[in-house]
Order: sequence, then C-alpha cells, then structure tokens
Amino acid sequence: MKRRLYPAVLERGPRDALGAWFPDFPGCVAGGRSQEEAIERAERALAQAVDGWAEQGRPLPEPTPVERIVLPKGSDVVAYFIVGVDPPDPSERVNVYLPKSLIARIDRRATELGMSRSSFFGVAATAALDWAPRVPRAYLAEPRSKVRKTGAVRAEKRAGKKPARQGGK
Repeated sequence: MKRRLYPAVLERGPRDALGAWFPDFPGCVAGGRSQEEAIERAERALAQAVDGWAEQGRPLPEPTPVERIVLPKGSDVVAYFIVGVDPPDPSERVNVYLPKSLIARIDRRATELGMSRSSFFGVAATAALDWAPRVPRAYLAEPRSKVRKTGAVRAEKRAGKKPARQGGK
C-alpha cells in the first residue's frame, strides 16, 4: 500500500498551547507549546494510530479532502496541514535453516539489543540489502549440495568414468 496523506487541523488552545487532530482518526490528537512541537507530535500520533488500526485488522480510511472537514463549533483554527504516513507492511512467516551455533549467536545479540529474533533478522536483512551491491565471497557458505535452478540435484562427474550413453547404443 502506498503512502497516505491525511489532513490535520491545528488549533489554538488555552494559554497559547496548540493542539492538532485528525478528522479521519477520532481520538488521534497531539499538542505542543509551539507549532513545530504540535506538528511533530501529531506525526508520531498518526503513525501510532495507523499501527493500532492495522493491529485491529481495520482498513485505513480514505483521507478526507480539506474542504470537507467539519470543524467543531468555537474552534480557533490556526492552520490545516498534511501528514504523510506509510501503512504497516504485513509480516509473513518463513522457514530458514541455519546452523544452531549461528542461531545461538543471533539470539544472544538480539537479547542484548532488546529485540526478538524476528526483529533482528528484519534489521539485519534490511542492513544487508542497503549495504552493498555485492557480498564478499568470504561471507558466503559453500552449498551442501549442487542444486540447479530447476531444483534437480546435479550428477557429479567422477574422474576416469565415461558418461552413460543414451539411446541404447
């Protein structure tokens, strides 16, 4: 799902405080002492609201056009602004076979960093993908079997043996 742009309303509150709210996300509000602080907090609040909706399995609402926003009576509107948010990317379970000693090292490091094994793999994979176009050969393990792209196991030629003839001749 591509990035969504949601409108927000910035209002003046008591004692010159500023509050921001999102018409498409009831209860999603943020405040600050300055315009910058209120907008920054609104961005975080919207990201949390979107994550919450995704966790509940609720589809994200379509953004309301600014001209269709209904303001509460007595609002002291300072400005409208738009906040972009990336919808959560759903996870998928995968099976990966790794040496037990490597898994133990991963689990220890993930624990040190305060994250789960899955989170560690996600961070490590993202870093590896962003790191460089080619991984040095020294980091690649030799395959345990010779497998072609089709998945078939390749017959290895033995020294001194002739290949079998086909067609019975």
